Amino acid sequence: MAKELLQIGLAAKKAGVSTQTLQYYIMVGLIEPTEVTKTGRRIFDADAIEKIKLVKSLNSSGYPLRAIRELFIEQQKIRKGAVS
Repeated sequence: MAKELLQIGLAAKKAGVSTQTLQYYIMVGLIEPTEVTKTGRRIFDADAIEKIKLVKSLNSSGYPLRAIRELFIEQQKIRKGAVS
């Protein structure tokens, strides 16, 4: 079964944020697109959309975006340490 990949506008809509908000999340390093096409289009899979929803939820709960980003960075460090 092929993964559903969505362009930025549809991914933002599915995650419940504006396209501008998703672009901001990308700019500040909170979210990375699943793929970038040869033409530069950013596309997202279901996992990326869930992460966007998580960022939105945490931010709505009062967590600043900077703290959310730091949390994600720590999570990546832990995962890399577990793999190494």
